Amino acid sequence: MIIDTHAHLMFPEFEKDLDEVLDRAKKAGVTAIVNAGCGVEASKKSVKMADGKFLYATLGLHPYDSSDLSEELIKEWETFISSNVKTRKRVVAVGETGLDYFKAKIPVEIQKNSFEEHVKLAKRTGLPVIVHNRNADDDCFEILNKFPSVKAVFHCFGSSLEFAKRVWDAGYFTSFTGVVTYPAAVELRKVLKEVPMDRFFVETDSPYLAPQIYRGERNEPAYVSEVLKCVAEAKGLDIKEVEGVAFKNSKDFFEI
Repeated sequence: MIIDTHAHLMFPEFEKDLDEVLDRAKKAGVTAIVNAGCGVEASKKSVKMADGKFLYATLGLHPYDSSDLSEELIKEWETFISSNVKTRKRVVAVGETGLDYFKAKIPVEIQKNSFEEHVKLAKRTGLPVIVHNRNADDDCFEILNKFPSVKAVFHCFGSSLEFAKRVWDAGYFTSFTGVVTYPAAVELRKVLKEVPMDRFFVETDSPYLAPQIYRGERNEPAYVSEVLKCVAEAKGLDIKEVEGVAFKNSKDFFEI
């Protein structure tokens, strides 16, 4: 049993064959997918696609879209999340949100304000937050630390082992993608080796970051098993043991 804790199945890349993609995922042992919202429209589509059984939704603005934040949007999301039990079972996290100092053209202060408002929403609704962090370790950490009761995962983790240890010591999680399978990702595999067994998930970030054997192709949830294999190899453990731990960690974190 595997949970792909971060995919974007609402993207155009999956319009023509989504049913086949989901079927392949199930055949590969995937039992749930967190379909991460990363913009206003993507979040709407995530909710529309969610069934609370196999596909789960999140609501958030990627740093690239952080200028779309408004008080009205946050209120709308909070009302929707809190509306009824059925909705809460479909919406399992706030995000993807965070900071991107590498590619995002949005001013830093706008990104930081958006991120903080997302974390506040997570606190008010009792949901965890999915963090996008690119070259913004310290600022991400500073904002999260204002709200110690909020559960957080640094998705597509790509920072140093030193920062990873800060993340783990604070009780946050790290989630890994197909990037860990790339030949050049030597330092990231050192992070895999050291990650505590109760502090990691696996994900695809589909349609991006396909594992090495599929590199250059569209990524999809069925390929998450390649990430699990890499974790098992890095830690010198049986893949079934790693799969079981990753499943429990993900299930408990997202309450699915």
